[in-house]
Amino acid sequence: MSSSPIDFQVNRDKFSDVRFDAGAPIDDLTEGQVLFKVNAFALTSNNISYAAAGDMLNYWGFFPGPDRWGRIPAMGFADVLASRNSEVTEGARVFGFFPMSRHLVIDAQPTKSGMIDGVAHRAEHAPIYRTYSYTDRDGLYDANLEAQIMLLRGLFMTSFLVDDLFADEDFYGAGASIITSASSKTSIALAHLGAARARGPVIGLTSKRNQDFVRKLGCYDEVVLYDELDRLTELVPAAGAVMTDMAGNGEVVAGVHERLQDNLKYSCTVGGTHWDSPPRKADLPGPTPEFFFAPSRIVKRTQDWGAGGLQEKLGTSWRAFASFSNQWMNVQHHAGEEALERVYQEVLSGALNPSDGHIISLW
Repeated sequence: MSSSPIDFQVNRDKFSDVRFDAGAPIDDLTEGQVLFKVNAFALTSNNISYAAAGDMLNYWGFFPGPDRWGRIPAMGFADVLASRNSEVTEGARVFGFFPMSRHLVIDAQPTKSGMIDGVAHRAEHAPIYRTYSYTDRDGLYDANLEAQIMLLRGLFMTSFLVDDLFADEDFYGAGASIITSASSKTSIALAHLGAARARGPVIGLTSKRNQDFVRKLGCYDEVVLYDELDRLTELVPAAGAVMTDMAGNGEVVAGVHERLQDNLKYSCTVGGTHWDSPPRKADLPGPTPEFFFAPSRIVKRTQDWGAGGLQEKLGTSWRAFASFSNQWMNVQHHAGEEALERVYQEVLSGALNPSDGHIISLW
């Protein structure tokens, strides 16, 4: 066995600086290891959020690169190309987190539904980030929805958990929801869930360039441009609002807090699509923004509902959202190094069409 890897690497200090590293051939595996052939993966603004929070949340630690070069995690599908684990069969197909690469070697710890990477440098990461699920044992898998699964399933899980938190807390008494970066796919998922709950207006904040797309989605009751934040004082009811920040734009967060103040009942940070914007102020009026960490919520709900209960509730909502995505998402498939770099730079700059969903293969 000999496989020639290709890794897409990003300068952790300057995200626009990228390179491809051919690396050394993978000639052999040690006992217990598994070699994946990464068939394809999704590239969205969510991946840029991983880079932006890479040092704070150790996302760079998923797949370490040399020196200050990093490999951004991406959701994708892979086949077991070679196995030196007696419980893992060559040819098995899995879904999980992979580097933007041709291959990945893991220290496989088999489970009933797949395997977990037990390599030392990933030991501190939540199990969900290290799990590779067999497609034939995955209750959410649908061969006809592979693109949607890569593009949306991971971020939908985050939105599902944020929505669940709000419902569990009775929306902190609020009568409206505010979501920044309204055109991002994570925001759209949260807005879709919020609209289904009908807990008052769902207000999306976006740029002028994306306003028509956001309005046509139909899951936002109101669309407010970033330079129109004064409108929030009219749109938010007396009961107040909760805010979910997907953008990581300190000026926008401060603008919302300053206008609503105590009428903002809860403020949480989820993403960083505006990765190059100024950080938020240390002291803001209203509630202190809290970082939402999805794995902690997964642990809580798994304890509350059991693993099967969580999957059942998630599955019902996921299928509805996957169907909804067919109305607005245009899936595009790309192959090769040049295509990956071009799409990555478009996503990084925010220049891509928000309706596009990009699937990449390095084969």
